[in-house]
Amino acid sequence: MKSAILITYLRHDALNEAVSLCDAAGYKIIHTIKQKFLKKPKYGISAGVLEKLKETTKDLNPDVIIFDELLKPRQNYNLASTLRKQILDRESLILEIFENRASSKESKLQVKLAKLKYEMVRAKEKVRLTKIAEQPGFMGIGKFEVDVYHTDIKNKMQTIKPKLEKVRKQRELHRKGRERHGFKTIALAGYTSSGKTTLFNKMTGEFHEQSKQLFTTLSTTTRRITINGEPFLLSDTVGFISKLPAYMIDAFKSTLEELLFTNILIVVVDINDYSLELQKKFKSCMRTLNELGVKTDQIYFALNKSDLLTNDQIDEQLECLNLQNSNMTMVISAKTGKNIEELKKLVFPKTNYQ
Repeated sequence: MKSAILITYLRHDALNEAVSLCDAAGYKIIHTIKQKFLKKPKYGISAGVLEKLKETTKDLNPDVIIFDELLKPRQNYNLASTLRKQILDRESLILEIFENRASSKESKLQVKLAKLKYEMVRAKEKVRLTKIAEQPGFMGIGKFEVDVYHTDIKNKMQTIKPKLEKVRKQRELHRKGRERHGFKTIALAGYTSSGKTTLFNKMTGEFHEQSKQLFTTLSTTTRRITINGEPFLLSDTVGFISKLPAYMIDAFKSTLEELLFTNILIVVVDINDYSLELQKKFKSCMRTLNELGVKTDQIYFALNKSDLLTNDQIDEQLECLNLQNSNMTMVISAKTGKNIEELKKLVFPKTNYQ
């Protein structure tokens, strides 16, 4: 496992998520710097904090320095030049996790496209910085000229897009086939590590990899289940995360658009989170679903991990999410099976809608 110094925010929820991202990417954090603000123009951090970081880096000699915010190429260059270490910002860290976790042909293509889009918006500035850098090959560019580098990325994107479009059309044919055979669909969505795959396993009686690490699921898995004697297709989808940029969502469009065509969408929420963290994750999920164009009248909420809380604590969390009077909410435990059958009964009437 590679070692890393983590630079993140002071907030408890931000720290927890950053640590989880590092863990999912296979980095061992040997030192953490927590700041209230990470968007200083030159380095992202202040010159004073940078000086301390320089000494710490010299003493601990980490493999990488992870910056829990999006860095501009200039900021990345400034940090890398000063610290003489590889700098990973939040987006490049997430892309690294995606690359490690992608297993299906489709998810591998989606990750490649996301990485190329990440490079595309930074191409010109990175080449310019390469020309003034002391070390050739800064940021992995080598001696590419800007036009060659930019064109190379564009060409690679053009080879991937038709392949993903083919997958999208195949999904569309599958959906139409399901409709012809009278199958209605239920999809699971939610913040990454909320317990979607555990719930999927409990509802289908199957076993798919589940982990506390982020992004265990990167591709959609669909299985047939029966509710009140009627067959349905249940899908487990990729998890959401805060500050996930539009180009990443767009790269996974062929997977995520399944959420647009499902009859029922169950948003799985980890109610064992701290209140502020809970609210942030919930808002992030709903914002992403809204950006995708998912209709709110087809959404149900499965408040998971209730086995870890008392009844009073559950009531507090419901109030925190303003779901205390919702008739589209079920408090469950995917781990113990609590209220799973009740969840099925709750969503069943909704399946009459098209």
